[in-house]
Amino acid sequence: MCDTLCGPGPAGGGMVFAKNSDRPVGEVQLAVPFGRRATAGCTLRTQYLSIGDTGAHAALLSCPTWLWGAEHGVNEFGVAIGNERVSTVHEAAQARPALIGMDLVRLGLERARSAEEGLAILIDLLTTHGQGGIADAVHDEAYDSSFLIADPRAAFVLDTSGTTYAAAPFSHGTAISNRLAVGTGWTVASPDLDPGDDFDRFRDRAAPTASADARLAASRAFLDAQRAVGGGLAPADTAAHLRDHGRGPWGAPGSDGPADPPPAGEGPDPARPSVCMHVPQRSVTAASIIAVLPADIDAGAPLRAFVALGSPCVSIYVPAFVRTAAGAPPFVPFELSSEAMWRAADALRQRVDADPDAIGPIREVLAPVEAELWGEADDSVEHPDRWPEMGRSWGSRALDALLSAAPESPLGHS
Repeated sequence: MCDTLCGPGPAGGGMVFAKNSDRPVGEVQLAVPFGRRATAGCTLRTQYLSIGDTGAHAALLSCPTWLWGAEHGVNEFGVAIGNERVSTVHEAAQARPALIGMDLVRLGLERARSAEEGLAILIDLLTTHGQGGIADAVHDEAYDSSFLIADPRAAFVLDTSGTTYAAAPFSHGTAISNRLAVGTGWTVASPDLDPGDDFDRFRDRAAPTASADARLAASRAFLDAQRAVGGGLAPADTAAHLRDHGRGPWGAPGSDGPADPPPAGEGPDPARPSVCMHVPQRSVTAASIIAVLPADIDAGAPLRAFVALGSPCVSIYVPAFVRTAAGAPPFVPFELSSEAMWRAADALRQRVDADPDAIGPIREVLAPVEAELWGEADDSVEHPDRWPEMGRSWGSRALDALLSAAPESPLGHS
């Protein structure tokens, strides 16, 4: 289970991309900066396949540590991609090992210079190699994926069922969740679709979608509200939505207000669609990203990301400046690729799952630090020479806050 969205950015234009990555309880997921890879013509080993390599662009990738691929990320050209697990008539569990959704996310980011090119690359990889292989090792499950592909000017949703696909453009942004979404609105599709076909016919009717429908409605309502206000999608408001526990956005960095406890119970409640996932023994939000894709990235405008390890409700969105093809050297705090930070956040997630009211005292510790980091990032965004000086403590300060918010909690996982 995941939730991904994008929308036009603040006054300067561009696009804001965001995703909550929901994974099995206890599965570590880190944010790792990868440099360019000049290996075109070589062989590349993905999770289950060896394929031809074309080299790689630099990218910041959010990766479960046992997987080669990524749940989401952003590359040096301002292309951002995230995937969603979907249930389809394609029997993924019976398919031969091939590419999995996370392979496709990483390959798209390694190879694409625009969202449109990313769409074409994913379609080519999908039709050439197919989908197959375990993508959830804890529950031994395989599945197909849908994708949101965005750059500063455009966005596309790609729905898949095995090697069958359909894609639709969304220039003003959109949201996806754990269900097929393009319907009859697709503009590009595999040869086995006729004009006007509803891609929803490839959905597995036996698989429930009530939770995904509710979370998707919450994300679309959030985007609609932001459009009504005007001014573009603000990163802080996006963070508040990614912390939504079913009562609406809360916890925007730098804002005041009460913390909203996570929902109680053993499973997702469609009546309370928690974008920040808490399903004990099954699925939790393991990592989150907000990427600000500037309209003038080609002229060297800074590419910013805000990364939260663990559940965003009990974590800190740490600022990072991602490498761009044109522009200043990047700055990504080391701690974002450190297992220590993920485990510190996960210890807090365990605490609020056991005692939802504990979220108030936890946020009292985390919120001031998060506000300081965002303020410093804002102050230095147009001054790349100051990024190392201003940002060298961002990761350690965030980690110290996570640790001090639960001094009695072990850095383990359930």
